Amino acid sequence: MEKVLLLGNEAVARGLYEAGVTVVSAYPGTPSTEITESACKYDEIYTEWAPNEKVAFEVAFGASMAGARAFCAMKHVGLNVAADPLYTASYIGVNGGMVCAVADDPGMHSSQNEQDSRRHAIASKVPMLEVSDSAECLDFTKKAFDLSEEFDTPVLLRLTTRISHSRSPVALSERLNFEKKPYRKDVMKNVMMPAMARGAHVKVEERLKKLTEWADTTAFDLGINKKIMFDRKIGVIAAGSCYVYAREALGENASYLKLGIVNPLPVKAIQAFASEVETLYVIEELDDIIETHCIKLGLKVIGKEKFSFLGEFNQGIVRKAVLGEEKESVSLDIPIPPRPPVLCAGCPHRGLFYALKKFKLYVSGDIGCYTLGAQAPLSMMDSCVCMGASVSGLHGFNVASGKEQAKKSVAVIGDSTFIHSGITGLIDIAYNKGISTVIVLDNSITGMTGHQNNPANGLTIKGDPTVAVDLEALARAVGIRRVRVVDPFDIEGVRKVVAEELEAEEASLIISRRPCALLKNVKHEPAMYVDRDVCTGCKACLQVGCPAIMQIKSDAGKSKAYIDPNQCVGCGVCAASCRFGAIRKGGN
Repeated sequence: MEKVLLLGNEAVARGLYEAGVTVVSAYPGTPSTEITESACKYDEIYTEWAPNEKVAFEVAFGASMAGARAFCAMKHVGLNVAADPLYTASYIGVNGGMVCAVADDPGMHSSQNEQDSRRHAIASKVPMLEVSDSAECLDFTKKAFDLSEEFDTPVLLRLTTRISHSRSPVALSERLNFEKKPYRKDVMKNVMMPAMARGAHVKVEERLKKLTEWADTTAFDLGINKKIMFDRKIGVIAAGSCYVYAREALGENASYLKLGIVNPLPVKAIQAFASEVETLYVIEELDDIIETHCIKLGLKVIGKEKFSFLGEFNQGIVRKAVLGEEKESVSLDIPIPPRPPVLCAGCPHRGLFYALKKFKLYVSGDIGCYTLGAQAPLSMMDSCVCMGASVSGLHGFNVASGKEQAKKSVAVIGDSTFIHSGITGLIDIAYNKGISTVIVLDNSITGMTGHQNNPANGLTIKGDPTVAVDLEALARAVGIRRVRVVDPFDIEGVRKVVAEELEAEEASLIISRRPCALLKNVKHEPAMYVDRDVCTGCKACLQVGCPAIMQIKSDAGKSKAYIDPNQCVGCGVCAASCRFGAIRKGGN
């Protein structure tokens, strides 16, 4: 078999191919995005970007009901959105196998919280496998479909950022020729009315018992769970990346029970392992799921008393907690200046935020590149909760605060996020006679997760032309009569429109439309330059927050503005900030 180095996400996609999967639906979300992007490269797999994770899960579930092997992928907060169909799909079961990959983000590298998706597996009563390297990403993906069909259940596949975005060798195999199973009408199984659901719940509980037995036996035969015995003074129970950290940190100084199925957890195997070691540790990132299970079994374990509920672990953390040893390290004796992420040079969101800054508004924010507008010097965001919350949150804020406050408040939301879950909030505003002003930042792409197409830009996941959602027509269709379109690089034009809409006695939608500066088809203007004879060094241009603008000292020793021509794309937003006309177009 050919061996290659693959990202964990790429290996999951390869597993989909080898498992004979034919339908994949997902919404992009770091750290899960590359699974779907990689699956798209296999012509045998139909792949799509869905408007949100709930739709993606339902598409995959529908394909499973039709008898195909189907898959969806999302990040941990996306599973919240898909929880509604997940919990009922657990009662219904599958026809063709169905797997849902969920990528958790310990350390919050790109997320607004650190939730543990094992909680969803427990609550929805579905099996969850957890991978520890790219080889397992491929192997467990294939085995998850077998498990799904054997036990008539959706299966969750848990990754974390460290696994999704690291490479390790995998062995490739041929694609399974999976024949689609026939669909048979079965109202008692597939229609979850209360009478049917009561009986289905009984089956779910029986399934959990059988899955627990499987975790104690077959999971070891298949190499999903493993017991590795070395020094028996220390025993470690771990899964995923934590197992890798433990093996590297402790080596043969400990024995290991590596768990590949983390819901339901084995019982007899854990009890047997505990009896073979002197001191038992449970090492798990985020919540104490395995530790609590061990305590319920009456076992004495060391877990969160030594390990944090917060963030990612590493080899050093594990070695210090278990052995009390720290390896020597070298540190700098000077502080390293922070480098927070910023909006790119030429980002259209910058112009919009700079224009809004004049109004001193309450800005209800959302998830996307534009969330960076919350940071200084723009400081133009007051809240950020979850996808779509800016729109409905603004409505609630204005209802509670009154009409005068509504004239000092706006919501900002990206085009992809608006399609994901902002539309329903806009309907709520129109239906309940709200007077909120919503601004859609339409940059023609799903930006923060790496430039994925979406239903608003008229291109499929493969880049093929398709219908595009007409945002103006959509807004009018749900009852918004005031719809305006602005160019965020036209600062005065934006301010004029915003001022008019804030004064309106009804709801309005402003579309700030200009494509992302990083798109390949965007042609940029020549770089701006600073006439240093005119520049006074007032630093007003720094309030734009563009990384291309800096202050350097003149020959006379006075700091004046300078624009890096290698970064500047000539958007001209900075020129609007200069009262002296020192910033000009066309290069010098």
